[in-house]
Parts: sequence; structure tokens; C-alpha cells
Amino acid sequence: MTIRRARPDDVDQVFVLATELATSFEVRREEFVRTFDTLLQQDSALVLVADNGEFLPGYLLGFRHLAFFANGPIGWVEELMVSPAARRTGVGAALMAEFESWAYGHGSALVALATRRAAPFYQALGYEESATYFRKLR
Repeated sequence: MTIRRARPDDVDQVFVLATELATSFEVRREEFVRTFDTLLQQDSALVLVADNGEFLPGYLLGFRHLAFFANGPIGWVEELMVSPAARRTGVGAALMAEFESWAYGHGSALVALATRRAAPFYQALGYEESATYFRKLR
């Protein structure tokens, strides 16, 4: 398995994974494609895929941005999805390790994320619970 940056031709497989991840929103194809293409071109965004040579069993979408509290850049994992059949095989850990390398390589003081379904996974990778997540839907 290889962890690599997503390419434009990965759009169909990442779309399927994203629809499996989404619980609060419907992932609409047209908007997804537009967003996917835009993210691939942004220096502050990273879309990673796990590629096993036959299909993509997972993806990660993350960002780096500046934060006052960290005196500079931080890494933020927005989405991580591994297909149910590929869970507990190291795919998620490999995606996270590659994102951490990218974020820390760009000077990030920390890598953070919000989750409500996968706390034990992140704790096993050394992450600590740090805050409560709030949201307000439009």
C-alpha cells in the first residue's frame, strides 16, 4: 500500500468514500468535484489517498493554517475515512503519519482534529482529548 497525494483521476473513488463518511450532510457530486479540484491546487490543503494498487481504501483531507495560540502554523485533519473492509489494517495510521510528516515539515506546532466516532483510534496514535467540539448549522 502506498500513501500519496490525491490526483484528479482519484475523484470517483474518493467521492464514494466521502459519501460513506458523511452523516450530517449529503455529499453532492457536482459540488464534490468542484471542491476536490480546488483542494488539489491549494498549498495549505493536503488530500492524501491510500492506494493498494487496485483501489483506494482510504483518504485524508487536512489543512495547515496559522493560529495565535500556537505562535504560528498548526495542522488540522478535517476528514479521515477508511473503508470498513480496510479498517484495522494500518491504512488510517499510515494516512495520519503522512499528514503529520507534512504538517510538522511545514512548521506546525501540533496536529489536531475533531471526532465523535473514532476516539480510541486517535488515542492509540498518541492523541489526547483536548477540547469539546461545537457547531452551528446554517
